[in-house]
This record gives sequence, structure tokens and C-alpha cells, in this order.
Amino acid sequence: MITICISVILMAHSTVHQSTPTPPIAPRNPFTIKSPHGDRIDEYYWIRDDDAKTKRPEILAYLNAENAYTDAVTAALVPLQEKILGEIRGRIKEDDQSPPTYDNGYWYTTRFDTGAEYPVYERQPGTPQGATPNAPVEILLDGPALAKGKPFYSIGAVKVSPDNQWLAWTDDVTGRRISTLRFKNLRTGVTAVDAIPGVLENAAWAADNKTIFYIRQDPVLLQTGPVYRHELGSDSTKDVLVYNEADLTLGTSVQSSRGNDKVLIMMDGFDTTELRAVSANQPTMVPSIILPRQAGVRNYADFLNGKWFIRTNENALNFKLVEAPEGDANDRSKWKELVASRPEISLDDFAIFAGAIAVAERSDANSIVRVIPWGEKPACAKAFTVASDESAFSMGLGTNLDPALKSVRVNYTSMVTPRTVWDVDFATGARTVRKVQPVIGYDKVLYETDRIWAPSRDGKRIAITIAWRKDRFKRNGTAPVYQEGYGAYGLSSDAEFSISQISLLDRGFLVATAHVRGGADLGQSWYEDGRLSNKKNSFNDFEDATDYLVKEKYGSKEKIFATGGSAGGLLMGVVANQAGEKYLGIGLHVPFVDALTTMLDESIPLTTNEWTQWGDPREKAAYEYIGSYSPYDNIQKKAYPAMLVTTGLWDSQVQYYEPAKYVAKMRAMRTDKKPLIFRINMDAGHGGNSGRFNRLKQVALEYAFFVDLANMPAK
Repeated sequence: MITICISVILMAHSTVHQSTPTPPIAPRNPFTIKSPHGDRIDEYYWIRDDDAKTKRPEILAYLNAENAYTDAVTAALVPLQEKILGEIRGRIKEDDQSPPTYDNGYWYTTRFDTGAEYPVYERQPGTPQGATPNAPVEILLDGPALAKGKPFYSIGAVKVSPDNQWLAWTDDVTGRRISTLRFKNLRTGVTAVDAIPGVLENAAWAADNKTIFYIRQDPVLLQTGPVYRHELGSDSTKDVLVYNEADLTLGTSVQSSRGNDKVLIMMDGFDTTELRAVSANQPTMVPSIILPRQAGVRNYADFLNGKWFIRTNENALNFKLVEAPEGDANDRSKWKELVASRPEISLDDFAIFAGAIAVAERSDANSIVRVIPWGEKPACAKAFTVASDESAFSMGLGTNLDPALKSVRVNYTSMVTPRTVWDVDFATGARTVRKVQPVIGYDKVLYETDRIWAPSRDGKRIAITIAWRKDRFKRNGTAPVYQEGYGAYGLSSDAEFSISQISLLDRGFLVATAHVRGGADLGQSWYEDGRLSNKKNSFNDFEDATDYLVKEKYGSKEKIFATGGSAGGLLMGVVANQAGEKYLGIGLHVPFVDALTTMLDESIPLTTNEWTQWGDPREKAAYEYIGSYSPYDNIQKKAYPAMLVTTGLWDSQVQYYEPAKYVAKMRAMRTDKKPLIFRINMDAGHGGNSGRFNRLKQVALEYAFFVDLANMPAK
């Protein structure tokens, strides 16, 4: 059977170079998927291979055939794709760097050299007022040199010891988010022999400057595993187990507290959390439980100057912020409320400083930053909100490393405003611009953005952020629309600038972000109303947003394009099934399209800790509900829109075989002749290519695909 399968695939592969490309036809090989609620037959299950180093020959043959078919079908688009890629790259200032950030006697920055795919990490000594004049700049990590010869390279955590003499960092060379923890002596510049493979991307130093806490990755599930303690120069195979979480629905993280007094070990789930801590001055102590887990309660805490600061949803749907003495974090009678819970505003994050607290909040789909006075010597007389410049924008806490600073770093952007970094003075509220993202050839006055509200079928208001070029777009029902969506995990789809999307705006597209339920764009109730048994609201909201854009003549009903990645790819798959006729083209990127089978399989990475997001299909009600929308299980014999599907062979978040099976089944079921192309990145994972320019190729492919379908001018 396998020999025949390979032959069929290779026959398809050989035809793609002829004048009429023939799509690969994946063989059908029935496989029984068992569950407590009945068995299902999956004819394309054979495409799955869990080997972390290679895949079976027949699978690679099929995937290579798909890539060859995509090359053939899109051959005519290559000039347009290259033109768009050139436009995007031409807007990027290649020799660029981040605004310096102060911490513990040094100013830190990352810089890109002209043509470089990867950054160089640097620091320079100084004070909070600025770098020491003429002080030498020290290279911490040379990204281009470290990445040389590697198809994929990504630096994760970068942590400097409290005495500034050691650097710990993690890197990933596969794209599967399997990292190695490494150490560098910053006095000598020598990388230590200590190298700990199979770890996650976070780590925390103890105060002795030789002990570091890290998390080993589960080698099968690829999710968080136990916390270990390593001492520099010792054998890592003898590292000490600090804590091991038994509940696989929770993820574990480790980090230093705000003042570096404690090492925080956090267990985090969608419905509960637990916090344990180790004194940084006593790294061998057993972690103390600071905030024990409670069903339905999520607590996120930090520590500074003998106080705990806790963002909690206990009796506070949209979260509140409280302060507690060091030994009484779990005693509610000792809690002092700093920011109350409000039904119209959600509290998303906070940063503590010696004289103020900056909080990130969300109101009407806009994220904002507010500063409140705190401490014995408050740095501001009263609370104030950082001023914004537009009606639809995104404002958030930037990199604020040192709590002694007298200002808070804030990131600001909108769909037409390049990313801007401010330092906001606590005493005056004045904004000092530290950097504006350079965009070569971009003139902001030509573009406009707005926030509009669409009615949902069940009476809610769906926020839609839109952008357009004023001299190229007309609101008369003729414009093409590029509509994005996500709607999961309580992650909001903020109104952010995209240097790539200018190429669509310049061609007359309206770009729209639909803030559908499942994200927390409108607070925690918006999130709760789009997960578990409410998940279908996410899909309906996206479709209702499309209908509104057409009804109000923002776009042509003949030229609507939808796109989404990961959980947003699930959104796209469902929309294609239930309302595909409304879209001319759909982009599904690393899409989570085989939801029922994945959620049934505890051996697949990330499954168990997502049951509280999608539901546990071992329970009949959840099984039936997930099965009723799972894109792969609901493909029908009907016409579908044109589709571009992408994946990475080494994706650890959404395994490559989900989109591969989806495409195979879609080819067998759909009744139309519209393009269905599948691009597999054979060297990458969930995030695509690792280089800053290489990753743009897929963006340019999607844009060229959509522009061509819309019959828009190539210029």
C-alpha cells in the first residue's frame, strides 16, 4: 500500500512542471480513531509522524509534491510577489536598533546591521540619567555569528546575573521551541562549557550570581516540565529538582521578582493559578506557597520592597490590583485595594516602581496605560492616564527593568502609526519620545484609521479596527477588504502598525481587524463568551463583521479576503465551512484545524493544558461540541473559496499534519476549481522563518495571491 501511495504522490509531483499543474492527490488509508463516545475513520491519519528528527519517506514525498505544486501554480505570481517583497523590505531601515533600556548600572539595546537577519545584543555602563560618556559598548551576543550555517536560529531568554558578570541565554536551532541554556562570562567573553539542552525560554538568577533556576521541557509533550536549579560549573545531569507540577493542564514559568529578591515559580492555567517563591538569597530553600490554587481564581503577583502586588480576578471579573505584606499574601484581610475591578475596564498588567505603579488597562478594544502614585514618597501627585493621539490604538507597558526609574516606558501604535516608544515622566506626565519606528518612504498623512462597531447576531457589539489610504480607497462598496481575526486564549487583537500591510493599503485595500469573542478585547466577559461551549461566538462574530463591512459599503462583497493563524487558523477553517461563499480568498497559517482529534490525544504537545480553553472531549458534551465545528471534521462536498494554507514541518504548537490532512481532505471534497495551495516550510516551526527578512516571503506570497485574485493593479 505504501509503495502505491508514494507512486501516486510522485506522479502528481512530476506533472506540476507541465502547462496545467495537477495537484497532489494524497492516498486514503482508513485509520480508526477511538474515543469514549464512538469511533471515527480518518483516511489521512497516515500523514502523521511524531519523529522529532525526520519523517517517513512517503510523507516527505507528499509534502514536497505540495510545495512543487504551489511553486507551479504561483509561478505567474512570482514577479508580483517579488515586487511586494521588495516594497516591504524597502521600507525597513536595515541598520536599526532598539531604544536603550536601563537596568542595574547598564543601558541595554539590540541592533541590526545592514542586511543582517539577526540582532546583536549590547550594553553600555551608565546611570539612570544616561550612558557614561565614551564608555565602551560591550557585545553580549552576536546573533549573526551564532546563527551562521543554521537553517533556523532563535534567541529566547537573555538574563544577566545580579553582579553583571554572567549572561545566561537560551537558543533554539530547530523551530520546535526546544532550547538550550548557555552561559557566558562577561569579564572574559568566554562561553562556559555548561550547556543544558531541552529547556524552556525562561530562567532566573539567584543572588549568589552562580545559581540559576530553569525549566526542563517535557521531551514528548514539549510543554513545561519540572523546575531545576543549576550551579555554574557543575554537572547539569546532577541539577537539583526544585518543583514538579503534576497537573498537566497548567503551565509552569520561573522569573525574578521586580527587585530581584525572590525567584517566582508560577503555575498558570485558564481557570486557576498557583504561586510559589524562593528567596534569592537562599536558593537552596524549598519553595514556599505564596498564593495557593483555587478553582476559578487567577492571581498574578510581583514583589518589591517587602510588599506583594497581586492582580486577581477573585470577586473581580475584570481583575483588580491589591497590595499585601510579605508574609500575608494569602490573607485577604491584609489585602489593600489599589485598583478596583470595573465592569467597563479590564486590568491586564502592571509594573511596580519605587514611587508609582503603572497599570495596563483595556477599554472599548483600546489598550491604555495609567499611572497611580504609590509608596512613602509617591512620584506623582495623583493618578493619570497616558495621553493617546487617535481613536483606535494600542498602548502598552514597554521594557521597564529597573524599579528605581522615575518614568515608565510605554509602547504606542495604531494601524497607521509606526511603533513609538515613550518614556512618561511620573511627576509631570510628559511623554518623551525615545524612538519612532523608521519606515522608509511612508507618509502617515496619506492614511487613516478608525474604530467601527458591527452588530452581532445575538445582540452584542463587535469592534472592528479599520485602516485605509485616503486617496486610494472609496467607501462605495467596490474596495477589496483584508480582514484578520484570532479570538482565543483571552489574547486581544490590538490595533497595531504593520510595515507589510502598507502594500495592501497602497493598492486600495481596506485592512480590518475583527475583535471577535474569545479574545479579551472588550474585557474578560468577551473572552469567556468565546471559549468552551461559547466558542462558536468567535466564528459568528467574524462572519457578522464581514457582513457589516459589506452592508456599510466599506468593501465589495466580491472581494473579501480573510486571514488568521494558529487559533486564528481554526477560525478561518470554520468560517470557510459555514460561510465560505462570502470570501474570495482565505489564508490559513499554521492552522489548528483538526481540533477534535488533537484534543482527544494526550500525547500531542499542548493538548492537556488546553482542555480548559476548548473543552475536554473525554466528556460527551465537549466531544460533541468540538466535533460540531472542528474544521477538518466538517469539510463538505461544496464549493470553497481560494485558499492559501501554510505550515512549518517542525511546528510544536500546531503539528504540521493538521494542515496537511486538512488540505488532503479539502482537495478530495471540494467541488470547485479555485486555487488551493499549500506551502510547507521544511526548516521552521510555528513562527515561520527565524530571520527578519526571510519571514517576509510568506507575507508577500499571501498578498500577491490575494491581489491577483482581486484583479487589482500590480503596482
